[in-house]
Amino acid sequence: MEEKELIKRLLRKERAAQKYLFEKYSALFYGICLRYSYSNDEADDIMQEGFLKIMYNVKKYSGKGSFEGWMKRIIINNAINYYHKNYKYRHHFDVDEIRETKTEDNLLQESDFTYKELLTVIKELPPGYKQIFNLYAIEGFKHKEIAEMLKISENTSKSQYHRAKKILQDKLEKILEQRKKALKNAQNSNN
Repeated sequence: MEEKELIKRLLRKERAAQKYLFEKYSALFYGICLRYSYSNDEADDIMQEGFLKIMYNVKKYSGKGSFEGWMKRIIINNAINYYHKNYKYRHHFDVDEIRETKTEDNLLQESDFTYKELLTVIKELPPGYKQIFNLYAIEGFKHKEIAEMLKISENTSKSQYHRAKKILQDKLEKILEQRKKALKNAQNSNN
């Protein structure tokens, strides 16, 4: 189904179009929701509410930019709203409260880890760190945009991003250490 036809049918609230939209985009959007949530249940809630908002607001889509991008923004905003309702005051630090942590870039390569390992360590981040890491590193928002979305200072966004990177780097280094130990133990048991 072409995008223009899909939008027309969504505007008429056709069940078949709604089902098609969900089937086409649910895997992509669920991946986004997983990055912003702490459990599959939370991700399900965020995605379901996001799809409802898409269906309800499809009449507001102006046709400028991609329809997928417009929907993705709704899903991300819904995840941010979920955060504000549930986690906003946990793990919130201002730039004056913590020193920016320097990390050595390019020490670890993304290709060294499975998708599941990366998703797991991102999900383990404190809520504020995880949200900012996702928005900046994965979604590509600038710190100024993140600050406006989350109603925090730009410096807070930057400091929480750097702290998130440091936490992720530490966790990923531990995974590599565990792999090395397991490999060494396997080699020793074969000898």
